[in-house]
Amino acid sequence: MKWPPADAAAAPGLIWGLQRRLLVLLLLTIALIGAVSVVFHFQSAGAVALLKDQRLLRLVPLLADSVVVMNAAESNPALQDEPAASADRVEEPALALLLAPPVEEFLQEHKGMSAFGVFDAQGSQLLGEDWLPTLLPTTDDAEFLSVVEGGVTYRVVAQRMRSTAGELIVMLADGSDAQQHWASSVFTRVLLPNLVLFAVAAGLVAWVVARALRPLIDLNQAVEGRSPRDLSPISAESAPAEVQPLVASLNRLFGLVNAQTEAQRRFVADAAHQLRTPLAGLQSQVEAWAQAARSMGGGDLLSLRADQVLRLRDATRRTSQLANQLLALSRVDAMGGDEQAVQQVDLAELCENILGLFLDAASSKQMDLGLEIEPAQTLGHAWLLRELLINLVDNAVKYTPPGGRITLRCGRAHSPTGPQVWIEVEDDGPGIPASERLRVLQRFYRVPGTAGEGNGLGLAIVDEIARVHGTHLHLDSGAQGRGLRVRMALDAIAH
Repeated sequence: MKWPPADAAAAPGLIWGLQRRLLVLLLLTIALIGAVSVVFHFQSAGAVALLKDQRLLRLVPLLADSVVVMNAAESNPALQDEPAASADRVEEPALALLLAPPVEEFLQEHKGMSAFGVFDAQGSQLLGEDWLPTLLPTTDDAEFLSVVEGGVTYRVVAQRMRSTAGELIVMLADGSDAQQHWASSVFTRVLLPNLVLFAVAAGLVAWVVARALRPLIDLNQAVEGRSPRDLSPISAESAPAEVQPLVASLNRLFGLVNAQTEAQRRFVADAAHQLRTPLAGLQSQVEAWAQAARSMGGGDLLSLRADQVLRLRDATRRTSQLANQLLALSRVDAMGGDEQAVQQVDLAELCENILGLFLDAASSKQMDLGLEIEPAQTLGHAWLLRELLINLVDNAVKYTPPGGRITLRCGRAHSPTGPQVWIEVEDDGPGIPASERLRVLQRFYRVPGTAGEGNGLGLAIVDEIARVHGTHLHLDSGAQGRGLRVRMALDAIAH
């Protein structure tokens, strides 16, 4: 009895598609910013490395000038106290290192991350760290190389210089070069922070986007969960300003469709209502003529007139039935999705009342119209359920051959969703082929080759009534594969 059906609460694909696009675009923007940061960091490391290379180049000449030549006495003060006789001895020169202030400041500033070396022209080391490589520049230009020592990558410059101590090869190493350590530092300084930022931003962006799109999702669910007949305006109070024009357009469209639908319903209802009274009077007159024509008997002329009156009677009956069905269909359409005016309905009592309406029609065709009922109560529109049974029994009486069998049933059953009640009409007439059972529920559709007169509205009305009650019809073959059985299940209530 509730609308919408269970499958109407489907995921709003359009909204989620928009949310995914926003997430992808925002996260791609964050990723692009991270990539630009990596490139910028690399360029900054290159600029710093260039400055450090230039500093090393400036310090190399100062390191060469720091190498001085001293005689033995100057290099060893103990020899200064020896007797003068020893002055006749040949003194061998010695090299000493008197660091220039800029070189000393560099070594102190990068203590543990810097080194120097002094080599003679042939590559023999005179001063400095032993791990420095032997590099013999062929020109006076400085040469750079990278050396790994103790897990530290050093930027080493070597240059052949001429000094007071002769031709020397001096080396200066710097282990704090940003570009040499870029590959290892970029992860801790750039990639790792950006990855953390990306993860945090992804969560925040997903939350913010979901919050921002919540009004759209609510609007989508409000429209998705509506009955097709619910054309009331949508509230635009909670909708964002950008969506309010869309809501206003939808409301205008709903208003136009609702006005057109109401006009159509009023026309059908008024037309059917206006036709009922004159058709009822006409039918009563024709019924009287038909009965009089039968009772008079007589010649061919009278028989011809009697046949014409009978055909007129049948046409009047069909027209009157059509007007009643159109009126019923209009009322069912108007009540679609309306949960008001429901009441407790005793299906057993309803079946008994309907049976009494068709006893005469069934007897005239020598039919066995039976009743198999048990206590069954539900909530629904009593007059609609009555109209449903009238249409089902009327169809069974109309299309079942004389001498046939029709049974009206109701009962209780259990289902996975809870206790249910059901009503059923079964006959042993020609039935409906399985391939046609869906099509016969369409309005004004009749199975090709069907005998008798009809408007194709009976089962359409029954199906519409079932929809109003939140259920559907089951069409199947009757007993022993003959005829037609139509069943409808409803929610049960305690009795």
